[in-house]
Amino acid sequence: MERETIYNAAYGGSKKFSQHDVKTANANGFAAAADDYAERGIDLNEQLILNKPATFFFRMNGDAMTGAGINSGDVLIVDRSIKAANGKIAVIAINDDLVVRRIQQHIKGVTLLAENSRYGNIELTEFANLNVWGVVTCVIHIFESRLLTHNNNHNKNPKHKSEDYRILY
Repeated sequence: MERETIYNAAYGGSKKFSQHDVKTANANGFAAAADDYAERGIDLNEQLILNKPATFFFRMNGDAMTGAGINSGDVLIVDRSIKAANGKIAVIAINDDLVVRRIQQHIKGVTLLAENSRYGNIELTEFANLNVWGVVTCVIHIFESRLLTHNNNHNKNPKHKSEDYRILY
């Protein structure tokens, strides 16, 4: 009696296979010329964060900084290790109110500038309760509306009517 030879498929299933095992996957069987210059994927943490332990993300709620390219719903990357200096945009707590403004230092003191003409500038006095949370280093602006969901169901307080934007993962 002759033995029958059974050949298995070259691909053994996803448990034994990962994307990193295959350098290229071309339908025609020929390698692309650019494969020799392929780089690893882009890590946004590596590219956008200068000091990981001192960095946090902050969701902008309001349109006071639209002139600087910061819109409501944008994600701000804020670094606490950077000094809040003249011309920098910072997240600042003033008298128990949280604002994002551009810092302008002058002879009389400090002014927090809004980048929208509908909002007034904030002149800081020496008695203002001021706490700088950090300096804005990057803005992540989301164009695809499916990544944002508008949810006010968690907010049962009728006095508080702020919008809550969340990224869907």
